[in-house]
Amino acid sequence: MKVAQKIEKQINKIKEGTTFKYQQLSIESSEYSAATKAIERFIEKGIIKRVSTGVFYKPKQTIFGELKPNEEELLKPYLFQHNKRVAYITGTSLYNRMGLTTQIPKNIKIASRDKRITVSVGNIKGTPVKSYVDVTDKNFYLLEILDALKDFKKIPDLDKASAIKIISNRLKELNTNEIKQLIKCVLSYPPRVRGFLGALLEKIDSSIELTILKKSLNPLSEYNYGINKSSLSTAPNWNIK
Repeated sequence: MKVAQKIEKQINKIKEGTTFKYQQLSIESSEYSAATKAIERFIEKGIIKRVSTGVFYKPKQTIFGELKPNEEELLKPYLFQHNKRVAYITGTSLYNRMGLTTQIPKNIKIASRDKRITVSVGNIKGTPVKSYVDVTDKNFYLLEILDALKDFKKIPDLDKASAIKIISNRLKELNTNEIKQLIKCVLSYPPRVRGFLGALLEKIDSSIELTILKKSLNPLSEYNYGINKSSLSTAPNWNIK
């Protein structure tokens, strides 16, 4: 099969509105030159569009015309390496998606353990921050919750009582194994995050084993989040103020 035919077959399998890289087209290193020419032809025909160097998307056609990929989809290729997740979106963009703020940032923060990911795609600018643990497909959504707890006091226009309900609801959706993984991850975060998570988990389900979190904290330390007991009744048990 010719390289162009192989690429076209791969592109046909890709969902409209989805971004992709060369690596996802099963191209051999010896085929790269021919693949580049084939990609350019597909772009000229409008079959695919270029997002940035080496990143493309398959346009989605609607009754209103062509629909471009959303922000998360445009950034998706930068969050994976060899089809494995190595980063995730954090900061105000994440907290907006979680419903914790109405603010929309100009720059999007991209968290990764070992990679510094800087992105410039159209109007989207991405700046790197370091994650506290290695990022995988199995834990990135847990790290999103922990980041929200870490930045709780810095999230713009935050209604603390509503935010606690939103985060608590996300925690309630986790199964037992996910809760265990969450607790394992939070041990790499600052003490105030561990205390905050402990208070939330205790409020949600008093049967959750939280001894390891308690032992990781200095019993004399206090963590000032500006949270009153009416918003989180278990806050005093974890020295959350």
